[in-house]
Amino acid sequence: MESATDLTVDELAARAGVTVRTIRFYSTRGLLPPPELGPRRVGRYGPDHLSRLALIEELQHQGLTLSAIERYLQQLPPDLSAQDLAIHRAMVASWIPDKAEDATRDQLERRVGRELTEEDLDRLAAMSVLVRTEDPQVFRVDPGLLHLGTRLLDVPIALETILAARTVVIEHTRSAARELSRLFKDEVWGPHRAGGPDAEEMARMKSLSAHMQPMVVQALVTAFQRSMKQELREWFGAEGTPGRRDGIPEE
Repeated sequence: MESATDLTVDELAARAGVTVRTIRFYSTRGLLPPPELGPRRVGRYGPDHLSRLALIEELQHQGLTLSAIERYLQQLPPDLSAQDLAIHRAMVASWIPDKAEDATRDQLERRVGRELTEEDLDRLAAMSVLVRTEDPQVFRVDPGLLHLGTRLLDVPIALETILAARTVVIEHTRSAARELSRLFKDEVWGPHRAGGPDAEEMARMKSLSAHMQPMVVQALVTAFQRSMKQELREWFGAEGTPGRRDGIPEE
């Protein structure tokens, strides 16, 4: 099995679900950074290329032109990691209509570049990356979560912990969505509470909601990241582990 940090252009294309010609085209447009040159000057690609291809795919689903995608990517910091790019993709995908794809086990393994055990499939299902169907060899797959979920397979966390974490996330995100929706309704629906909005006003509200959703998602992600950093700082600080500054491991 090839390493995720040492892919040829053919292997990258297979993992990303695109053609080699598409990768070459994106490279000439500056949408992908150049590969590292390995032995015999063969280009080698890594997880940052894979994540960037996934982000480009989501932006295309959103309806952005190549020029608009270029401008979007140019605004991103040049040193973003594959994980950072995955977060950007998740924020983009969050306001695109839900979509899932059917994939056989063989197709799934080719896409992720590794064999998948039954335990792997259980873990991916627990992370909502895939859903089992009546056919044990066919799965409903969320392509936006697939590569991130695959990377998490190697993290030494028990399946029970993943399920418990998923329950916590669902519970609190639903609560946040409920409260934010209530605030939004009170703000834009309140003035029309008696008679209800007319068709033109209803269209305006729907447009406003669509424009607000990505901003709300980004605000939630930012707030969560800051909260996690604070929790980790307090946790490691309480442990009193030597060689750490403010409770966070020094780089």
